[in-house]
Amino acid sequence: MRVLYVEDEPFLGKIVQESLESRQFEVRWVTDGAEVMAAFADFGPDVCVLDVMLPHRDGFSLGREIRALDPQMPIIFLTAKNQTEDVLQGFESGGNDYLRKPFSQEELIVRIKNLVNLTRGKVMPAPPDSEGIRLGRYLFLPEKQELLLDGQAFKQLSHRETQLLAMLGAKPNAIVERREILQQIWGHDSIFNSRNLDVYITRLREYLREDAGIHILTLKGVGYRLTT
Repeated sequence: MRVLYVEDEPFLGKIVQESLESRQFEVRWVTDGAEVMAAFADFGPDVCVLDVMLPHRDGFSLGREIRALDPQMPIIFLTAKNQTEDVLQGFESGGNDYLRKPFSQEELIVRIKNLVNLTRGKVMPAPPDSEGIRLGRYLFLPEKQELLLDGQAFKQLSHRETQLLAMLGAKPNAIVERREILQQIWGHDSIFNSRNLDVYITRLREYLREDAGIHILTLKGVGYRLTT
């Protein structure tokens, strides 16, 4: 699970980052509000954990922008403020949850897991008469978000990676339109989301490169075709 973590306080940021990484989260830690949206586009997180008080841009404005780009993105706000109006502003800014400082690492981790599970969209299930989707030497298990290689555990996929591979794998050797992918997974075919899609396509190609017979072909201006 990829966590975009935004916190400008160095000591706290390092503690939270190390705590999450020790539990197998992949973390991108950003300390400046002005750098958050570029990190969001490049990293493609599964959840955003945003401090409210940041240099150059506040967490609430970032939450609104992220929510406009990705209506399904789970967002947790972190703040030392405890006024009711601040809590309300957090939810009005697109937040799904709100955690006051100081907080325990365990509580943050539980909230992240619960929130992602609650806000995830539907993942295309494996066909009922099979154990998954066979892709050459790979076996793709959408419900477990797992990719096996030659019958062995190979890669645990993120939620978005699972959604994308499920769309492509459901129609092997057929064209899946880029616009359809953006609408179904991101909810909007904006340029920003389009760049995110490019990042995820690159990741899937990297995961599938162990089998030379599998390719994700780009049909410029149209979409993609997964060939097996």
